[in-house]
Amino acid sequence: MKSLFRWMAALAAAALVAGAAWAGPAEDVARMQQGWEQIKYATPANRQEAEFERLRAESEGLAARNPGNAEVLIWYAIVESTYAGAKGGLGALKYVKNAKTSLEQALAINPNALAGSAYTSLGSLYYQVPGWPIGFGDKGKAEEYLKKGLAINPDGIDPNYFYGDYLVRKGDSAGAERYLRKALQAPDRPGRKLADEGRRGEIRQLLNQIAEGKK
Repeated sequence: MKSLFRWMAALAAAALVAGAAWAGPAEDVARMQQGWEQIKYATPANRQEAEFERLRAESEGLAARNPGNAEVLIWYAIVESTYAGAKGGLGALKYVKNAKTSLEQALAINPNALAGSAYTSLGSLYYQVPGWPIGFGDKGKAEEYLKKGLAINPDGIDPNYFYGDYLVRKGDSAGAERYLRKALQAPDRPGRKLADEGRRGEIRQLLNQIAEGKK
């Protein structure tokens, strides 16, 4: 009987190991996505840099394991660029450059992956990163990529939010308000409650900023 229990225990352990080995791109995407949401929207600001650094290192391994998967590359780029934002300074530039490369690779594989998120993420990098000679920032390219993301996912919360944020920085408050309000009306995304609530908070902050500018 004891030998039977030992055999069953060994079989269960083998199943767990096999389950980990069978984890594929979808599980890797979920791991990065959930980790990112938890850190960005449920972790104190003073701990975010360290937590994003940990997640970035983990995501690097997941991306290396899935070099031909656009969804994994997109989320790796999102993690890396968000870590760069938390880190700040010139030392962060190499991470946003790496994120840019990953997004370009994702576009070459499947431009429609994750409802065009590579276009939206790349556009957001182009308007937030400094221009030459420090970085690769380019307002013209930012608008081009953001509009491509909107063309694929016109009702999505993220493409409308980022285009609205871009227009705020451009000085087009009326246009920004239109896209930001559309972002607020975006349908909930399954399994993305924390991210949706956090993004809506950021949208309301921008709308308040626009309202203050009108006074």
